[in-house]
Amino acid sequence: MSDRPSREQRPSETTSRSTSAVDADLKRRLEEAYLNDEEDVLVVSAVRSTADGDEVVVEFRPPHGDATHTERFSAPKRGSLEECADLLRFLDAAGVSPLDLDELVGTRVPATFDPETGWRVDPAYVSSKDDPESNVRSRLTGRWRGSVGWLRTYRDWLIVILLVGFELLLVVVLILLFA
Repeated sequence: MSDRPSREQRPSETTSRSTSAVDADLKRRLEEAYLNDEEDVLVVSAVRSTADGDEVVVEFRPPHGDATHTERFSAPKRGSLEECADLLRFLDAAGVSPLDLDELVGTRVPATFDPETGWRVDPAYVSSKDDPESNVRSRLTGRWRGSVGWLRTYRDWLIVILLVGFELLLVVVLILLFA
């Protein structure tokens, strides 16, 4: 009986065989192929509301990168879904019910990457070209959101410029008064 392995030795033998059973080169090639196939996709990583509750922010990330992309949609106000038609279009295109927002996290959304403008989500997910009124409205809200996004991005610089400009104006006024 001493030449038969005990039961405690068998699991360690099987685990050593299972780790060596995967070819490292095959694993590397499969990972490379997966990442190449997934280059035009963004994965929803978070869905949240803004502080004032006027917008729903959907955050995306590429499956193989650290960069993030956000899309903003109008949030429902006064208890009506009619006010957030763009969010409903996005959820419909993603195949998620408004009642199951938890299922949206992890959803893959087609997108393209332009080095100059960054990520762009497929237009089927973020806009409707069928309705001319909503197209004009979406262009205006897009410009407004772009302006607000720019202001949020450069907010600190704008504050510095305003403070320095005010100080310079104050110096000029004092020079003119007392000169």
